[in-house]
Amino acid sequence: MEEKEYYMRQALKEAEKAYKKLEVPVGAIIVKDGKIIAKAHNQKETKTDTTKHAEILAIQKASKKLNSWRLLDCEMYVTLEPCTMCAGAMINARIKKVHIGTMDEKTGAAGSVLNLFEDYKFNHIVQVEKGILKQECEDILKKFFKELRKMKK
Repeated sequence: MEEKEYYMRQALKEAEKAYKKLEVPVGAIIVKDGKIIAKAHNQKETKTDTTKHAEILAIQKASKKLNSWRLLDCEMYVTLEPCTMCAGAMINARIKKVHIGTMDEKTGAAGSVLNLFEDYKFNHIVQVEKGILKQECEDILKKFFKELRKMKK
């Protein structure tokens, strides 16, 4: 298995945790020097807090582990394209690169709705790679929302 697929599978494991909690199944991990230093999944519903996105929680954990808000030479793997809040946090945290599973046509800020990483001039540039395990990342979201609609009927 390719290294990038391995890391995205770890992010998908986090998405599964969110799924089981009836959270939108998004998972994120942060890697530095070939080691996973942070793992997180969405917890907006569980914590009743809009900011508890997988990416934000992973950044907080990595910052604590490294004892720095600067996550230089760190790469994030996230199952769903980041929103504006999360993309902004990645820029501010100095994440080197983000690897995205699938795109978010409704709120994505890495090319779907807008592109914070390329269309604006910030003091830090986050490199972007899209489509790692795209189908698996899409499938868990489609399954989740299909089940959610059934539950609401």
